Amino acid sequence: MPPVHLWNPPFCGDIDMRIAQDGLWYYLNSPIGRKPLMKLFASVLRHDEDGKYYLVTPVEKCGIRVDDAPFVAIRMSVEGKGRDQSITFETNTDDIVTIDATHPMRVAVEAGTEGLKPYVLVRGRLEALVSRALFYDLVALGTVEGDWFGVWSAGRFWPMQRAAEIGAVA
Repeated sequence: MPPVHLWNPPFCGDIDMRIAQDGLWYYLNSPIGRKPLMKLFASVLRHDEDGKYYLVTPVEKCGIRVDDAPFVAIRMSVEGKGRDQSITFETNTDDIVTIDATHPMRVAVEAGTEGLKPYVLVRGRLEALVSRALFYDLVALGTVEGDWFGVWSAGRFWPMQRAAEIGAVA
């Protein structure tokens, strides 16, 4: 990956590019249908401390919109079982990340529905939303530890929701 975190070019303004919640990229309201082009843009994507997303090169920085997370986890694999398991995701941009200390998982509550939405850190401040289908697979791997329901990956328990809130018991 290009070292976008090291580049500090001048801001050139916002461009009409958007990443939709389902992971599709749009330019001027038209979908970017070529995956290699989407991956190229993703390789220079940065999420800065100001909460905004930018495409960054050594000479310019352009703002884009992201509806939710810039990536979507579309495949999941599991090695091992229980406390010894590792959960790995593949994103729509072909990134491979295992839930671990470098790629932590967090679960947010969706406004309006109060549903849970898990995310995994891909790189920098860039996260992948775990697709709904994979979320169900993740829940199937879940267990109760203390007061929490969650999953084990890479030797650590990743809480998803308080067990009492979903009627789970140890």
